[in-house]
Amino acid sequence: MFSKPRQIKKYRRKGRNFIASNKIKPEQWQISNREAKQALKTKGYQIKQIKKIHCLKHQVCISYWDTAGNICSSFFSYRIFGRWQQEVESLIYTCQTLKEWAKVNYVMKYELAYYSYPSEIEDVLRAALENRLYVLKETLQQAVSQNFY
Repeated sequence: MFSKPRQIKKYRRKGRNFIASNKIKPEQWQISNREAKQALKTKGYQIKQIKKIHCLKHQVCISYWDTAGNICSSFFSYRIFGRWQQEVESLIYTCQTLKEWAKVNYVMKYELAYYSYPSEIEDVLRAALENRLYVLKETLQQAVSQNFY
């Protein structure tokens, strides 16, 4: 009798995360079994041994044995790995101008809004952005004062 309401998709900007904008290329990472096991344990999974790791462009497929002896397989975001935090921090600290920093900050805001980051990583990345902004403003102010005299 009644028709179903139409599903409305949320608007998502295209190419505005670090992977889609080619700032970070995690599919080229060689993720070790130890690194994968550690990342999954911090997410709360009961891991006995990693069976297989397959890196895709936007996510990684990990097959593992759980503590009950079952084989499990699932897709995980690269954002759960410590290497992701290191890559983003190096991206932030390599910004040489305020314009570059603004671009990274724009993408970072999108990342934090659409992807679930652990609170510790989110705090560290926000602090790194603030620190880099402070350094860039100071160097700009020093350059202007040197040119003034």
